[in-house]
Amino acid sequence: MSFAWAKPYEPKTELGRWFDQRMPLPRLVYNAVGGGYPVPRNLNYGWNFGVLSGIFLTIQIVTGIVLAMWYFASADGAFNSIEHIMRDVNGGWMMRYAHMNGASFFFIVVYIHIFRGLYYGSYKAPRELVWMLGLVIYLLMMATAFMGYVLPWGQMSYWGAQVITGFFSAFPVVGEPIRVWLLGGYAPDQAALTRFFSLHYLLPFVIAGVVILHIWSLHIPGSGNPTGVDVKTEKDTLPFHPFYTAKDGWFAAAFLTAYAAVMFFIPNAMGHADNYIPANPLATPAHIVPEWYFWPFYAILRAFTSNFLGIDAKLWGVLAMFTSILLLFFLPWLDKSPVRSGAYRPVFKRFFWLLLLDVAILGYCGGSPATPIFVAFSQLATAYYFAHFLIILPLVSKYETPLPLPNSISESVLHGTTAPAN
Repeated sequence: MSFAWAKPYEPKTELGRWFDQRMPLPRLVYNAVGGGYPVPRNLNYGWNFGVLSGIFLTIQIVTGIVLAMWYFASADGAFNSIEHIMRDVNGGWMMRYAHMNGASFFFIVVYIHIFRGLYYGSYKAPRELVWMLGLVIYLLMMATAFMGYVLPWGQMSYWGAQVITGFFSAFPVVGEPIRVWLLGGYAPDQAALTRFFSLHYLLPFVIAGVVILHIWSLHIPGSGNPTGVDVKTEKDTLPFHPFYTAKDGWFAAAFLTAYAAVMFFIPNAMGHADNYIPANPLATPAHIVPEWYFWPFYAILRAFTSNFLGIDAKLWGVLAMFTSILLLFFLPWLDKSPVRSGAYRPVFKRFFWLLLLDVAILGYCGGSPATPIFVAFSQLATAYYFAHFLIILPLVSKYETPLPLPNSISESVLHGTTAPAN
């Protein structure tokens, strides 16, 4: 997209011109997120969560680097080093709470970002690769978060590592060797803690690299929009700066205020009390649960309680858990509707809200004890989850009659009025 208002970058100083000729980094930034990047003029607040994701990734990297200066990756000293950070290091408690709650807020932002993409068809052509790179970021986040959860070496850290790495033992022949390789032994110990700390420190930088690819791939087709209609004229767009930098800026400030309120007033609300007890391999917690952002997948894992077709129930659960994420990579081909936005798909819209409710039920069941009632609800919710993507979505996309689309983005925004001059 190239329009009249998108003026080329022109350095204003002699130093700027000298730098631009040798390393045009300011030019790259200007064309990517400045006045040289045209953006659909009808973006709603759902599009703010991409920028927020980048902010929380930065918070996690910065606070993680600071905490690593004081953390001691030892089975004998990890728990005490966390206590030392909290009690003795100047500002250590704030860094620890910022990192701990930053992980939860990072997942909140990313989940909203994903469901916005599901509703507005962000996985459809020509943005399939943007969607897939986003899912790769999500998978890397899950791996990073799991390894970070182990590092405090509390009760829930230890037993979470024991249970989650135990998933791999469900695979015949290769499962147990993979588990031993991951842990560096037959149970979580010094080797596992050292490996998880190394990878937990490394993976955020890998995520940052994939984020760059994600943004790069987005800039080729351009941003989507709530109508799902392609940009056609200059009236359909606005320059990213100052319009969307201002919009993103105040929204980020409001969201970070909520994050600060949690961090300072209820920092342990999204954690587990058992993780303030040192790891004890001889005392199993009454109720082992992962962090809240893994609960829907944990419910899917526990939904399988009987062997089927000669395959162990545990293996079925592990396969279903991984498949529930891998399915999202195939959405561009499962949903063949020519209309992108759920706002113009009345049947799809109803099933989308049912899916959102279904995921919430899975999350609640995953965080609850594995009693018969919660297992039964998990089984029903799991069945609906897979039915939504494999049966309902393809049928809806084939037989649904969408609502009429606007002729252009500007028409949907301005309702026939004249667009202001850019």
